Amino acid sequence: MEAESKVIHFMGLGFSLNIIISVLATCIIVFLFCFIATRKLAVRPTSKSQLAIEYLVDFIRNMISSSLHWKVGQQFHLLGFTLFLFVWVANMLGLVFILNIDGYSYWKSPTASPIVTLGLALMVILLTHYFGIKENGFKEYFMNSYVRPVAPLMPIKILEEFTNTLTLALRLYGNIYAGEILLGLIASLANSYGLLTWVVGIPLQMVWQGFSIFIGSIQAFVFTTLTMVYLAHKIEAE
Repeated sequence: MEAESKVIHFMGLGFSLNIIISVLATCIIVFLFCFIATRKLAVRPTSKSQLAIEYLVDFIRNMISSSLHWKVGQQFHLLGFTLFLFVWVANMLGLVFILNIDGYSYWKSPTASPIVTLGLALMVILLTHYFGIKENGFKEYFMNSYVRPVAPLMPIKILEEFTNTLTLALRLYGNIYAGEILLGLIASLANSYGLLTWVVGIPLQMVWQGFSIFIGSIQAFVFTTLTMVYLAHKIEAE
């Protein structure tokens, strides 16, 4: 049975301690990586950390360029970089270990929670509306988003705003949550009958962890790419 997350209450609101700890850990890891990698920058990089972050910056630039003209899309470079790193690290947290104490869970991937993924998706969709209005003005934004190419499609386009939010969130949540559940099942299998099941369970656990790293990376890529696609829909004319 999956361990519950301990809930703390503040001003009448409930907050999952598991999510608070894992999100804070993700933010700290992302900050430390960027800080260490950019601490001693050189024109000809020799450190592996600088090479890694430069490769990542170019990777995000290519990702944005595939959806937006770079002259318009370059303002979202930092957004794409931060979003990709955050989602990727968040996806990986639960693969290292899962911490359960007295029936309560204190550590797992934050993206294995629908609350976190829905929050990220809602933030992304709201940002697309904000930048659409900022770049084009409200009238042009409204015409581009809901009236063009033909006005009768407006109800479908309004419905699409909700479906985009749900699919963006649930795609990420479903993949990461399912991966962690399977890792837990394999670990239970390995411990069920002692040494005999260890021989089968440990190699299977290693294989599935490698596959989960691949899935987590793909989901970070898909989430960031779709963010740029949704931005392009709001900013660039139909």
